[in-house]
Amino acid sequence: MKLAIPVIAALLLSACASTPRPVDRPSAPPTAPSSGQARPTPPSAPPPPPVDGFRMPEIMQGPGLSGVIREGANSLVAQFGQPRLDVAEGDMRKLQFASQACVMDIYLYPLRPDAEPVATWIETRRASDGAQVDMLACMQALRSAG
Repeated sequence: MKLAIPVIAALLLSACASTPRPVDRPSAPPTAPSSGQARPTPPSAPPPPPVDGFRMPEIMQGPGLSGVIREGANSLVAQFGQPRLDVAEGDMRKLQFASQACVMDIYLYPLRPDAEPVATWIETRRASDGAQVDMLACMQALRSAG
């Protein structure tokens, strides 16, 4: 009996210690750091604005892309046949090549002001449901079909 009282008291105290804070009670707002504390890093500066309205495009890199990336539309048509879509918007051009196996979108941008657009980016997907496919396998399938 002497042992039961301390055990019950310990259980009651542990139940009080783990009681969660009510959900509807708002938490205190964060306080400003004092001069001795580290301050948060300010956001980085945005990229510089384009010069004369021209911004250098990002150019995709990777194995197997030579002969496609940095090539003009005529070279791409020679490799893959007539595109299903040929869309121009501003200085950008998108060629879409398709077969039963896959669909490939090639984005062409000029690399300097007033230059002809060249392939800078490629996206591939399965023709049936849009699921991602291996880019190099899709390119090979389209070359065979073209």
